[in-house]
Amino acid sequence: MPAPRKKPATAVAAKKAAKKAPAQTPANRIADKLARLGLRSDIDKVLHLPLRYEDETQILHIADASRAFGRPVQVEGVVTACEVAFRPRRQLVVTIADDSGPLTMRFLNFYGSQVKQLAEGNRVRARGEVRHGFFGAEMVHPTYKMVNEGAPLPTGLTPVYPAGEGVSQAILRKTIADAMARLDWHDTLPEALRTAHDLLPFEPAVKLLHNPPPDISEHALADRSHPAWTRMKFDELLAQQLSMKRAQEARRAKGAAVLNKVGSLSQAFLQQLPFKLTSAQQRVLQEIRHDLQQPYPMQRLLQGDVGSGKTVVAALAAAQAIDSGYQAVLMAPTEILADQHFRKIAGWMEPLGINVAWLTGSLKVKEKREAKERIETGVAQLIIGTHAVIQDDVQIPKLGLAIVDEQHRFGVGQRLTLRNKGVGDGTATVPHQLMMSATPIPRTLAMTYYADLEVSVIDELPPGRTPIVTRVIDQNRRDEVIERVHAAALEGRQVYWVCPLIEESEALQLQTATDTHAALSTALPDLRVGLVHGRMKPAEKQETMDAFTRGDVHVLVATTVIEVGVDVPNASLMVIEHAERFGLSQLHQLRGRVGRGSAASVCLLLYQSPLGPVAKERLRIMRESTDGFEIARKDLELRGPGEFLGARQSGQAMLRFADLETDQWLVERARDAAQQLLHNDPATVEAHLARWLGSREDFLKV
Repeated sequence: MPAPRKKPATAVAAKKAAKKAPAQTPANRIADKLARLGLRSDIDKVLHLPLRYEDETQILHIADASRAFGRPVQVEGVVTACEVAFRPRRQLVVTIADDSGPLTMRFLNFYGSQVKQLAEGNRVRARGEVRHGFFGAEMVHPTYKMVNEGAPLPTGLTPVYPAGEGVSQAILRKTIADAMARLDWHDTLPEALRTAHDLLPFEPAVKLLHNPPPDISEHALADRSHPAWTRMKFDELLAQQLSMKRAQEARRAKGAAVLNKVGSLSQAFLQQLPFKLTSAQQRVLQEIRHDLQQPYPMQRLLQGDVGSGKTVVAALAAAQAIDSGYQAVLMAPTEILADQHFRKIAGWMEPLGINVAWLTGSLKVKEKREAKERIETGVAQLIIGTHAVIQDDVQIPKLGLAIVDEQHRFGVGQRLTLRNKGVGDGTATVPHQLMMSATPIPRTLAMTYYADLEVSVIDELPPGRTPIVTRVIDQNRRDEVIERVHAAALEGRQVYWVCPLIEESEALQLQTATDTHAALSTALPDLRVGLVHGRMKPAEKQETMDAFTRGDVHVLVATTVIEVGVDVPNASLMVIEHAERFGLSQLHQLRGRVGRGSAASVCLLLYQSPLGPVAKERLRIMRESTDGFEIARKDLELRGPGEFLGARQSGQAMLRFADLETDQWLVERARDAAQQLLHNDPATVEAHLARWLGSREDFLKV
């Protein structure tokens, strides 16, 4: 018989330690749950403002409540029956009654303690929507409390707070009330500032939101237009502006390489371009050149619509860094996009004697080692690649400029790693940084979340770009679309056919692309149909892309890997299947793959009926506008700021109270006030940031 196995010493020690550890008290357990909601300090709790309000100031007779459909009502009655039923599923069914009749309360999820609590003869006050059930009027999962006969009603609206698991409204109300009794209510805003912007003092504004008086406008509270909400929004926006601007000042206090030489490379680069820069490109280039000549790091966002010519401006910025004796790096989020940049920029730079290195994760070991040696010895003056350029084992000794394309698709940590590569000769600590985005950012969003950046906008397309006509077509007319694809190919044009984005399953998306490729190959036997998707090996993907660029492939079936960066002037027809599944920004990016040559270009948006209201609105906007800034503004209205910000705000909650669409006027006031306070009142700045951000201010410094 084998000897019993001994438990590892560490496991035994852990068990003994667990026995010795004191059990958590109920108060500690509640504190832990509140901490998970971000409620640690008194000010955290006081600023945990209501999500909505419930009117518990009146009670309806049950008979009257039965006629009040579609809105929550409150009733009171005595329990006449309470039983656990098992058909059609286990549930607690409670009947209460008043003088006007009975009402059933039905709980599909319940605790054993509720059965005892709701025993016959007990008086209940319940609130919810009444509906007609099989046995008459009923409420499903109403909120309720046990009361004595004649218990007083609230005199004002009852706040309902954002809650978490195991944290009831009763716990939150008591926690917040206790914190309010302890809080130092000093106002962080000077009286002159409050008067100038017609703002309520802090204490009465907060107390009103937690305990609304009986005569208050319920509508003004619900839509957050009440002056008390205005004060909260202003304070929140001001804290964000102050933090962003202070982060900007902190960056400016750091040293950077002075890239002040616009020399022979920059001049030769401009002269050999087969086109002339637009006035918008020239204006933006001058803004960047000025920044690069400063002794503090540039932090500039370069944005422009699809096809506006951001790449050549970035290349000219890199030329200035190289002219000044430093290295430049360009990092792109996908290998396809990085490869497009490499081919285009290397095509411009290498004939001028510039050594350009290519670095991605898919390179063979020997190729990667050789590329890293060229970078680390300073032989490579320009490095283009994907995330591989920020790996720990990649040293860039004289990094003067870091360019990040489609910056919102990189995480905070990735961009910081690139920035912290620094310059190794001791003359500077942080490289200049140029971030590019082909998703135009609405002005309000830029003012709020990018307040710490300088923003350059290329608001003009190069001459010769043909307007893109957009058509919205029902999926039932797919055969007509295939005929149109065939006709375009016979005229010598090339076609993109983008497969639907299926968020739930990458495997399903791949299958859709594969099936579409097979179906089009069968339907168009005289054409060459290529396929590109995210699961292909980089070499296979590149081979297909090269064939499409050369014109050897007539129709390219693709997933959204071709969303940005692909530039084939001969492609003039774009078909986007199940367009209703895409966001506005993505549809606009995809559409921008055509219209790059002289031929009239068309984008066909295939959709599956029936369409929901949001999808219908998105397709309408796409049909009516090709202006990326207008589309971005509409996208902000439909989806909020998250899509534009990407990982930039990782670790930080979006604005809790202010709404960037309806509160634009407040954003502008907060920005101006922040500027004045930073220059004239540092004590107010410190006090306001401590109250509103505390330790979270670091999240905004990325």
